Amino acid sequence: MAIPRISRRTLALLALVAAAFAFAVPAFADGDDVVALTESTFEKEVGQERSALVEFYAPWCGHCKKLAPEYEKLGASFKKAKSVLIAKVDCDEHKTVCSKYGVSGYPTIQWFPKGSLEPKKYEGQRTAEALAEFVNTEGGTNVKLAAIPSSVIVLSPDNFDTIVLDANKDVLVEFYAPWCGHCKHLAPIYEKLASAYKFDDGVVIANLDADKHKDLAEKYGVTGYPTLKFFPKGNKAGENYDGGRDLDDFVKFINEKCGTSRDSKGQLTSEAGRVASLDALTKEFLSAANDKQKEVLSNMEVEVANLIGSAAKHGKVYIAIAKKILDKGNDYTKKETERLQRMLEKSISPSKADEFIIKKNVLSSFSS
Repeated sequence: MAIPRISRRTLALLALVAAAFAFAVPAFADGDDVVALTESTFEKEVGQERSALVEFYAPWCGHCKKLAPEYEKLGASFKKAKSVLIAKVDCDEHKTVCSKYGVSGYPTIQWFPKGSLEPKKYEGQRTAEALAEFVNTEGGTNVKLAAIPSSVIVLSPDNFDTIVLDANKDVLVEFYAPWCGHCKHLAPIYEKLASAYKFDDGVVIANLDADKHKDLAEKYGVTGYPTLKFFPKGNKAGENYDGGRDLDDFVKFINEKCGTSRDSKGQLTSEAGRVASLDALTKEFLSAANDKQKEVLSNMEVEVANLIGSAAKHGKVYIAIAKKILDKGNDYTKKETERLQRMLEKSISPSKADEFIIKKNVLSSFSS
Protein backbone atom coordinates (compact mmCIF):
# COMPACT_ATOMS: atom_id res chain seq x y z
CA MET A 1 0.00 0.00 0.00
CA ALA A 2 1.45 3.37 -1.06
CA ILE A 3 2.15 5.89 1.70
CA PRO A 4 0.75 9.33 0.79
CA ARG A 5 3.41 12.05 0.47
CA ILE A 6 3.13 15.30 2.39
CA SER A 7 4.04 18.36 0.36
CA ARG A 8 6.68 20.85 1.50
CA ARG A 9 3.98 23.51 1.63
CA THR A 10 1.93 21.39 4.06
CA LEU A 11 4.97 20.71 6.22
CA ALA A 12 5.77 24.42 6.34
CA LEU A 13 2.18 25.23 7.31
CA LEU A 14 2.27 22.64 10.12
CA ALA A 15 5.52 24.10 11.40
CA LEU A 16 3.98 27.59 11.46
CA VAL A 17 0.93 26.31 13.35
CA ALA A 18 3.15 24.56 15.91
CA ALA A 19 5.25 27.68 16.36
CA ALA A 20 2.18 29.86 16.77
CA PHE A 21 0.75 27.48 19.35
CA ALA A 22 4.01 27.43 21.28
CA PHE A 23 4.09 31.23 21.25
CA ALA A 24 0.47 31.54 22.32
CA VAL A 25 0.80 29.45 25.49
CA PRO A 26 2.46 31.43 28.33
CA ALA A 27 4.70 29.65 30.83
CA PHE A 28 2.93 29.75 34.16
CA ALA A 29 5.20 29.55 37.17
CA ASP A 30 5.02 26.30 39.12
CA GLY A 31 2.29 26.29 41.70
CA ASP A 32 0.70 29.66 40.89
CA ASP A 33 -1.22 31.68 38.29
CA VAL A 34 1.51 34.19 37.45
CA VAL A 35 3.40 33.92 34.15
CA ALA A 36 7.14 33.38 34.71
CA LEU A 37 9.12 35.42 32.18
CA THR A 38 12.72 34.87 31.12
CA GLU A 39 15.26 36.80 29.06
CA SER A 40 14.12 34.91 25.96
CA THR A 41 10.36 35.28 26.51
CA PHE A 42 10.04 38.76 28.03
CA GLU A 43 9.61 40.76 24.82
CA LYS A 44 7.48 38.00 23.27
CA GLU A 45 4.91 38.46 26.04
CA VAL A 46 5.35 42.09 27.12
CA GLY A 47 4.78 45.07 24.81
CA GLN A 48 2.59 43.04 22.52
CA GLU A 49 -1.19 42.85 22.16
CA ARG A 50 -1.98 43.19 25.85
CA SER A 51 -0.86 45.28 28.80
CA ALA A 52 1.31 43.70 31.46
CA LEU A 53 2.04 44.09 35.17
CA VAL A 54 5.45 42.64 35.94
CA GLU A 55 7.03 41.96 39.32
CA PHE A 56 10.83 41.90 39.29
CA TYR A 57 11.88 39.89 42.35
CA ALA A 58 14.64 37.88 44.01
CA PRO A 59 13.91 34.49 45.65
CA TRP A 60 15.77 35.43 48.84
CA CYS A 61 14.00 38.81 49.26
CA GLY A 62 11.81 39.00 52.38
CA HIS A 63 9.50 41.68 50.95
CA CYS A 64 9.07 39.54 47.81
CA LYS A 65 8.08 36.53 49.90
CA LYS A 66 5.56 38.67 51.77
CA LEU A 67 4.12 39.91 48.47
CA ALA A 68 3.92 36.41 46.94
CA PRO A 69 0.45 35.33 48.20
CA GLU A 70 -1.03 38.73 47.27
CA TYR A 71 0.51 38.64 43.80
CA GLU A 72 -0.63 35.05 43.23
CA LYS A 73 -4.15 36.05 44.19
CA LEU A 74 -3.91 38.85 41.63
CA GLY A 75 -2.64 36.40 39.01
CA ALA A 76 -5.49 33.97 39.65
CA SER A 77 -8.02 36.78 39.33
CA PHE A 78 -6.68 38.11 36.01
CA LYS A 79 -5.72 34.74 34.50
CA LYS A 80 -8.70 34.78 32.11
CA ALA A 81 -8.43 38.50 31.28
CA LYS A 82 -7.32 38.49 27.64
CA SER A 83 -6.17 42.12 27.63
CA VAL A 84 -3.90 41.95 30.71
CA LEU A 85 -0.91 39.81 31.65
CA ILE A 86 0.23 39.32 35.26
CA ALA A 87 3.86 38.21 35.22
CA LYS A 88 7.10 38.08 37.17
CA VAL A 89 10.84 37.83 36.53
CA ASP A 90 13.41 36.16 38.79
CA CYS A 91 16.20 38.77 38.75
CA ASP A 92 18.72 36.39 40.28
CA GLU A 93 18.31 34.14 37.25
CA HIS A 94 17.60 36.78 34.58
CA LYS A 95 19.81 39.72 35.53
CA THR A 96 20.03 41.15 32.00
CA VAL A 97 16.32 41.82 31.56
CA CYS A 98 16.05 43.31 35.07
CA SER A 99 18.98 45.66 34.44
CA LYS A 100 17.48 46.70 31.10
CA TYR A 101 14.38 48.00 32.87
CA GLY A 102 16.23 49.80 35.64
CA VAL A 103 15.50 47.40 38.48
CA SER A 104 17.73 48.18 41.47
CA GLY A 105 15.67 46.86 44.39
CA TYR A 106 13.16 44.12 45.10
CA PRO A 107 10.34 43.79 44.56
CA THR A 108 9.96 46.31 41.73
CA ILE A 109 6.56 46.30 40.06
CA GLN A 110 6.15 47.91 36.64
CA TRP A 111 3.22 48.46 34.30
CA PHE A 112 3.77 48.04 30.55
CA PRO A 113 0.93 49.45 28.41
CA LYS A 114 -0.24 47.50 25.38
CA GLY A 115 2.32 47.69 22.58
CA SER A 116 4.91 49.46 24.72
CA LEU A 117 8.16 48.52 26.44
CA GLU A 118 8.26 51.85 28.29
CA PRO A 119 7.18 50.96 31.83
CA LYS A 120 5.40 52.93 34.52
CA LYS A 121 6.54 52.07 38.05
CA TYR A 122 3.86 50.95 40.51
CA GLU A 123 4.15 52.91 43.77
CA GLY A 124 0.98 51.79 45.57
CA GLN A 125 0.33 49.35 48.40
CA ARG A 126 1.42 45.78 47.93
CA THR A 127 -1.95 44.16 48.51
CA ALA A 128 -4.04 42.21 46.03
CA GLU A 129 -6.84 44.76 46.40
CA ALA A 130 -4.62 47.77 45.65
CA LEU A 131 -2.88 46.01 42.76
CA ALA A 132 -6.22 44.95 41.25
CA GLU A 133 -7.54 48.52 41.43
CA PHE A 134 -4.37 49.77 39.69
CA VAL A 135 -4.57 47.15 36.91
CA ASN A 136 -8.29 47.78 36.36
CA THR A 137 -7.65 51.53 36.10
CA GLU A 138 -4.63 51.29 33.81
CA GLY A 139 -5.93 48.40 31.72
CA GLY A 140 -9.55 49.47 31.43
CA THR A 141 -10.73 46.18 32.92
CA ASN A 142 -13.27 45.41 35.61
CA VAL A 143 -11.90 42.22 37.15
CA LYS A 144 -12.86 41.27 40.69
CA LEU A 145 -10.48 39.44 42.99
CA ALA A 146 -11.01 35.69 43.01
CA ALA A 147 -11.19 33.69 46.21
CA ILE A 148 -8.38 31.12 46.02
CA PRO A 149 -9.38 27.81 47.61
CA SER A 150 -6.94 26.68 50.28
CA SER A 151 -5.56 23.17 50.66
CA VAL A 152 -4.77 23.81 54.35
CA ILE A 153 -7.35 22.26 56.69
CA VAL A 154 -8.67 24.90 59.10
CA LEU A 155 -9.01 23.55 62.63
CA SER A 156 -11.29 24.64 65.46
CA PRO A 157 -12.38 23.14 68.80
CA ASP A 158 -15.25 21.48 66.91
CA ASN A 159 -13.09 19.43 64.54
CA PHE A 160 -9.61 19.33 66.15
CA ASP A 161 -9.89 15.91 67.81
CA THR A 162 -11.69 14.33 64.84
CA ILE A 163 -8.96 15.36 62.41
CA VAL A 164 -5.75 15.58 64.44
CA LEU A 165 -6.31 12.53 66.66
CA ASP A 166 -7.38 10.28 63.78
CA ALA A 167 -5.19 7.18 64.20
CA ASN A 168 -5.13 6.68 60.42
CA LYS A 169 -3.68 10.13 59.64
CA ASP A 170 -0.31 11.84 59.95
CA VAL A 171 -1.12 15.47 60.77
CA LEU A 172 1.07 18.57 60.76
CA VAL A 173 -0.50 21.50 62.63
CA GLU A 174 0.55 25.14 62.57
CA PHE A 175 -0.59 27.12 65.60
CA TYR A 176 -0.60 30.74 64.42
CA ALA A 177 -1.86 34.24 65.21
CA PRO A 178 -3.32 36.49 62.46
CA TRP A 179 -1.16 39.45 63.55
CA CYS A 180 2.10 37.46 63.66
CA GLY A 181 4.67 38.57 61.05
CA HIS A 182 6.48 35.22 60.98
CA CYS A 183 3.13 33.48 60.45
CA LYS A 184 2.35 35.74 57.47
CA HIS A 185 5.76 34.94 56.03
CA LEU A 186 5.14 31.21 56.45
CA ALA A 187 1.59 31.29 54.99
CA PRO A 188 2.42 30.94 51.23
CA ILE A 189 4.99 28.21 51.94
CA TYR A 190 2.55 26.30 54.14
CA GLU A 191 -0.13 26.60 51.47
CA LYS A 192 2.20 25.11 48.84
CA LEU A 193 3.05 22.28 51.24
CA ALA A 194 -0.66 21.50 51.71
CA SER A 195 -1.18 21.61 47.95
CA ALA A 196 1.71 19.18 47.39
CA TYR A 197 0.10 16.54 49.64
CA LYS A 198 -3.58 17.16 48.99
CA PHE A 199 -3.94 13.84 47.15
CA ASP A 200 -2.33 11.78 49.93
CA ASP A 201 -5.21 10.48 52.03
CA GLY A 202 -3.00 9.68 55.01
CA VAL A 203 -1.38 13.14 55.24
CA VAL A 204 -3.10 16.26 56.60
CA ILE A 205 -1.62 19.77 56.61
CA ALA A 206 -3.68 21.92 58.98
CA ASN A 207 -3.62 25.11 61.02
CA LEU A 208 -5.32 26.60 64.07
CA ASP A 209 -5.86 30.25 64.93
CA ALA A 210 -4.24 30.03 68.38
CA ASP A 211 -5.11 33.65 69.16
CA LYS A 212 -8.79 32.84 68.75
CA HIS A 213 -8.66 29.39 70.36
CA LYS A 214 -6.25 30.05 73.23
CA ASP A 215 -7.45 27.17 75.43
CA LEU A 216 -6.70 24.60 72.75
CA ALA A 217 -3.29 26.13 72.04
CA GLU A 218 -2.40 26.13 75.74
CA LYS A 219 -3.43 22.47 76.01
CA TYR A 220 -0.61 21.63 73.57
CA GLY A 221 1.96 23.92 75.17
CA VAL A 222 1.93 26.66 72.56
CA THR A 223 3.68 29.80 73.84
CA GLY A 224 4.85 31.48 70.61
CA TYR A 225 3.83 31.82 67.00
CA PRO A 226 4.04 30.05 64.71
CA THR A 227 4.39 26.76 66.59
CA LEU A 228 4.37 23.62 64.45
CA LYS A 229 3.51 20.24 65.89
CA PHE A 230 3.42 16.88 64.17
CA PHE A 231 0.82 14.30 65.20
CA PRO A 232 1.83 10.99 63.57
CA LYS A 233 -0.36 7.91 63.53
CA GLY A 234 1.61 6.44 66.44
CA ASN A 235 1.89 9.51 68.69
CA LYS A 236 -1.20 11.63 69.13
CA ALA A 237 0.38 13.51 72.02
CA GLY A 238 2.18 15.47 69.32
CA GLU A 239 5.85 16.26 68.80
CA ASN A 240 7.46 19.61 68.06
CA TYR A 241 8.59 20.37 64.52
CA ASP A 242 11.99 22.05 64.85
CA GLY A 243 13.16 21.82 61.24
CA GLY A 244 13.67 24.51 58.63
CA ARG A 245 10.77 26.54 57.29
CA ASP A 246 11.52 26.45 53.59
CA LEU A 247 9.22 24.35 51.41
CA ASP A 248 11.93 21.78 50.70
CA ASP A 249 12.54 21.36 54.46
CA PHE A 250 8.87 20.60 55.07
CA VAL A 251 8.65 18.23 52.09
CA LYS A 252 11.69 16.27 53.28
CA PHE A 253 10.18 16.02 56.78
CA ILE A 254 6.77 14.80 55.54
CA ASN A 255 8.34 12.24 53.18
CA GLU A 256 10.56 10.84 55.94
CA LYS A 257 7.85 10.76 58.61
CA CYS A 258 4.88 9.69 56.48
CA GLY A 259 6.53 7.36 53.98
CA THR A 260 5.48 9.54 51.06
CA SER A 261 7.59 10.31 47.98
CA ARG A 262 6.70 13.73 46.61
CA ASP A 263 8.70 16.76 45.53
CA SER A 264 7.91 20.38 46.37
CA LYS A 265 5.55 20.63 43.39
CA GLY A 266 3.49 17.68 44.56
CA GLN A 267 4.81 15.32 41.87
CA LEU A 268 5.67 11.77 42.81
CA THR A 269 9.40 11.03 42.76
CA SER A 270 11.08 8.04 41.10
CA GLU A 271 11.04 6.27 44.49
CA ALA A 272 7.25 6.39 44.86
CA GLY A 273 5.76 2.90 45.05
CA ARG A 274 9.08 1.13 45.46
CA VAL A 275 9.45 -1.40 48.30
CA ALA A 276 13.03 -2.42 49.11
CA SER A 277 12.23 -6.00 50.16
CA LEU A 278 10.27 -6.57 46.95
CA ASP A 279 12.95 -4.96 44.77
CA ALA A 280 15.32 -7.66 46.03
CA LEU A 281 12.80 -10.34 45.04
CA THR A 282 12.29 -8.85 41.55
CA LYS A 283 16.03 -9.32 40.88
CA GLU A 284 15.69 -12.94 41.94
CA PHE A 285 12.56 -13.25 39.76
CA LEU A 286 14.32 -11.87 36.67
CA SER A 287 17.41 -14.06 37.06
CA ALA A 288 15.42 -17.26 37.78
CA ALA A 289 14.79 -19.87 35.12
CA ASN A 290 11.25 -19.98 33.74
CA ASP A 291 10.27 -22.96 35.84
CA LYS A 292 11.56 -21.25 39.00
CA GLN A 293 9.85 -17.85 38.52
CA LYS A 294 6.53 -19.11 39.91
CA GLU A 295 8.34 -20.11 43.09
CA VAL A 296 9.79 -16.59 43.44
CA LEU A 297 6.33 -15.14 42.77
CA SER A 298 5.00 -17.21 45.71
CA ASN A 299 7.73 -15.72 47.90
CA MET A 300 6.65 -12.25 46.76
CA GLU A 301 3.06 -12.97 47.72
CA VAL A 302 4.17 -14.08 51.20
CA GLU A 303 6.20 -10.88 51.60
CA VAL A 304 3.32 -8.66 50.45
CA ALA A 305 0.97 -10.36 52.93
CA ASN A 306 3.25 -9.14 55.73
CA LEU A 307 3.34 -5.52 54.55
CA ILE A 308 1.08 -2.79 55.93
CA GLY A 309 -0.19 0.60 54.81
CA SER A 310 0.88 2.04 51.47
CA ALA A 311 3.61 -0.62 51.14
CA ALA A 312 0.93 -3.33 51.08
CA LYS A 313 -0.97 -1.42 48.39
CA HIS A 314 2.16 -1.02 46.28
CA GLY A 315 3.05 -4.66 46.86
CA LYS A 316 -0.03 -5.67 44.91
CA VAL A 317 1.37 -3.79 41.91
CA TYR A 318 4.55 -5.90 42.09
CA ILE A 319 2.48 -9.09 42.14
CA ALA A 320 0.32 -7.99 39.20
CA ILE A 321 3.38 -7.12 37.09
CA ALA A 322 5.14 -10.40 37.90
CA LYS A 323 2.04 -12.35 36.83
CA LYS A 324 1.84 -10.35 33.58
CA ILE A 325 5.48 -11.15 32.81
CA LEU A 326 4.79 -14.87 33.37
CA ASP A 327 1.82 -14.62 31.03
CA LYS A 328 3.15 -12.31 28.32
CA GLY A 329 6.93 -12.60 28.55
CA ASN A 330 9.69 -10.13 29.40
CA ASP A 331 8.65 -7.71 26.63
CA TYR A 332 5.62 -6.76 28.77
CA THR A 333 7.75 -4.48 30.95
CA LYS A 334 8.97 -2.31 28.06
CA LYS A 335 5.62 -2.16 26.28
CA GLU A 336 3.67 -1.30 29.43
CA THR A 337 6.18 1.39 30.41
CA GLU A 338 5.82 3.00 26.99
CA ARG A 339 2.01 2.82 27.21
CA LEU A 340 1.99 4.47 30.63
CA GLN A 341 4.29 7.25 29.41
CA ARG A 342 1.88 7.98 26.55
CA MET A 343 -0.99 8.14 29.02
CA LEU A 344 0.94 10.48 31.31
CA GLU A 345 1.46 12.89 28.42
CA LYS A 346 -2.32 13.23 28.05
CA SER A 347 -4.67 15.31 30.18
CA ILE A 348 -5.56 12.99 33.06
CA SER A 349 -6.64 13.44 36.68
CA PRO A 350 -3.92 13.84 39.36
CA SER A 351 -5.01 10.61 41.07
CA LYS A 352 -4.76 8.66 37.81
CA ALA A 353 -1.34 10.24 37.13
CA ASP A 354 -0.17 9.07 40.57
CA GLU A 355 -1.40 5.55 39.80
CA PHE A 356 0.48 5.46 36.48
CA ILE A 357 3.71 6.91 37.93
CA ILE A 358 3.74 4.35 40.75
CA LYS A 359 3.23 1.49 38.31
CA LYS A 360 5.93 2.90 36.03
CA ASN A 361 8.33 3.11 38.97
CA VAL A 362 7.63 -0.49 39.98
CA LEU A 363 8.03 -1.63 36.37
CA SER A 364 11.52 -0.12 36.43
CA SER A 365 12.48 -2.57 39.19
CA PHE A 366 11.63 -5.43 36.79
CA SER A 367 13.88 -4.05 34.05
CA SER A 368 16.99 -3.23 36.05
